[in-house]
Amino acid sequence: MANQAAVSEALDGPIPKLDPEAALARAREGKGYWKRVGERLRDDKVTIVVAVILLLIFLVAIFAPYVATHDPMKGSIIGRLKGFGYKDHLLGTDETGRDLFSRLVYGARLSLISGVLPVVFALLIGGSLGIAAGYLRGRGNTVIMRGMDVLYAFPSILLAIAICGILGSGLENTLLALTITFIPPIVRVSETVTVQVRSLDFVDAARTSGAGASSIMFRHVLNNVLGPILVYATSLVSLSIILAAGLSFLGLGVTPPDAEWGLMLNNLRQALWVNPVIAALPGVAIFMTSMCFNLLSDGLRQAMDVRL
Repeated sequence: MANQAAVSEALDGPIPKLDPEAALARAREGKGYWKRVGERLRDDKVTIVVAVILLLIFLVAIFAPYVATHDPMKGSIIGRLKGFGYKDHLLGTDETGRDLFSRLVYGARLSLISGVLPVVFALLIGGSLGIAAGYLRGRGNTVIMRGMDVLYAFPSILLAIAICGILGSGLENTLLALTITFIPPIVRVSETVTVQVRSLDFVDAARTSGAGASSIMFRHVLNNVLGPILVYATSLVSLSIILAAGLSFLGLGVTPPDAEWGLMLNNLRQALWVNPVIAALPGVAIFMTSMCFNLLSDGLRQAMDVRL
């Protein structure tokens, strides 16, 4: 149900007809579509702020060995569950005495990998299938879309749990499970916007001129459906981070002793009554990162809206 609501929001009605006079005025100004998108993004302060925050998170994850103050795997029995500023531990220590700040820094790596890579893989596979299904129609469309409906019938979290339950825990299986989970909604969005673009005049003109189906899809259709698909895929990154953390929390994702926010949240839940602030830090990291991706997706959708 959540996927269906997200798809409906991403599509948000049919592609509107452009005003010829407005289009002519923009052409005289020498401003293309992507240039206008960039101008809208520069004027959107919220999107800029969240983009900067996400950039900092990615930089922290990439340069984790230089940002972390301690070895994330080294613990101390006598230094368990200490608060902020204990000795030289900035955010305190976890249930085995490991530096919590360093664990959060290194955990950003696996959390971002689990959040971004499945969406990228699903975008490449699902986008290609959706565009092909929307343009070719007929039997090809029926085969692709009915196959996606079978997977789409399952809620995202249940499908991911089922796949990880069959394949077992581990980062690779988590990436595979989330990729399979996100392919159906991306296929549906891609197919819907492709059907709308397929009926436009410039596609008919290209078909009449003798261009092949692959050439039309790559040169004409792809450029006009890429915006909505990218916006929707960006919104899935936040969901992917939450699902990956949930799988690790259930013991179906990343395995100990690796640092990952969902796994850290599971390990620290027993310390909720001892030091609730420390126990909540991985959850805060998950919430902030997923919220930033949601706000970034909203900003991209507004900037790419042709009706503006």
